[in-house]
Amino acid sequence: MTTFHAVVWLDHSEAHVLMFDREHAESQRIKSRSHHTPKHGHVTGDKDFFAAVAKALDGVHEVLVTGPAKAKIEFQDYCKQHEAAVAQAIVDVVNTDHPSDKQLVAMARQYFAKHDAMGADPSQL
Repeated sequence: MTTFHAVVWLDHSEAHVLMFDREHAESQRIKSRSHHTPKHGHVTGDKDFFAAVAKALDGVHEVLVTGPAKAKIEFQDYCKQHEAAVAQAIVDVVNTDHPSDKQLVAMARQYFAKHDAMGADPSQL
């Protein structure tokens, strides 16, 4: 599915990649293969996992990255270093708990409607 928008929810164990247009949504779940146990509450990103998430976003023009913890920032940093096209497509990184895929798409549609209406600068809302 070739789409203009996507939303990614991720933590250190899995990612939900949802690509959508006005009428359709397509989801993909990607599991981390890392069995690294966090020490002192800190886990660093799994590069193979981040690479798989970035690959799922290939060709998407605008991406909203969400999640409950640091994985979303680590993914953005990974993309800046290794996946320039995806890094450029990331329009924002926002905190979310654990919404359903349907809630994620609804949130992202609302976000991108405001984003597009403000000339790609949602901070002006």
